[in-house]
Amino acid sequence: MPDETFKDSDSGRDRIRVLLVDDHQVVRRGLRTFLEVQDDIEVVGEAADGAEGVTKAQELSPHVVLMDLKMPGVDGLEALKRLKADGNPARVLIVTSFTEHRTVVPALRAGAAGYVYKDVDPEALAGAIRSVHAGHVLLQPELAGALLADDSPRAPQGRGGTLTEREREVLGHIADGRSNREIARSLNLSEKTVKTHVSNILMKLDLADRTQAALWAVRHGDA
Repeated sequence: MPDETFKDSDSGRDRIRVLLVDDHQVVRRGLRTFLEVQDDIEVVGEAADGAEGVTKAQELSPHVVLMDLKMPGVDGLEALKRLKADGNPARVLIVTSFTEHRTVVPALRAGAAGYVYKDVDPEALAGAIRSVHAGHVLLQPELAGALLADDSPRAPQGRGGTLTEREREVLGHIADGRSNREIARSLNLSEKTVKTHVSNILMKLDLADRTQAALWAVRHGDA
């Protein structure tokens, strides 16, 4: 079993373990070449399809899986579902294009931490990996409207009325992509209290995770 963290030999910082899942070898090679020059990111493996990606994620314990959606055989969405069903804690960052936006919402509903475009700037990609690893949800506003209008979770409008004022505040911060630590600092609360609020929000809205909560908030005007 591999160690769960890599240390940067110069700084001693924990490195973010990344698994690349894409059916195009040239894409994986390009991603690896760029990411491996980042001081805080370690590419621990590659997979050419979703099935191999699930297996590699179990073997290598990555912190973040960079997952293409369109792949032969087991595609990205199915691989994501399998990872979540297995209880794999890796944060999955979907790689997509605007023309594929209808496929992104199902991925978010299945537990993806967010998505980036295939033509993303390399530095922005590294930033996105760091962001999801820190617990953020990446929901880009320029695509959110189109996504949510299509097939996002449609919780009853009145259900949000069961949230307390504080829970609504926390929900707004979740929709902004903030981690529990950042929410705690902003609201002058302990992280434990924030976690309790998040759990209550998910329970009251009948949602599976904070990604769905962010989608719900945007759709229902709480973001």
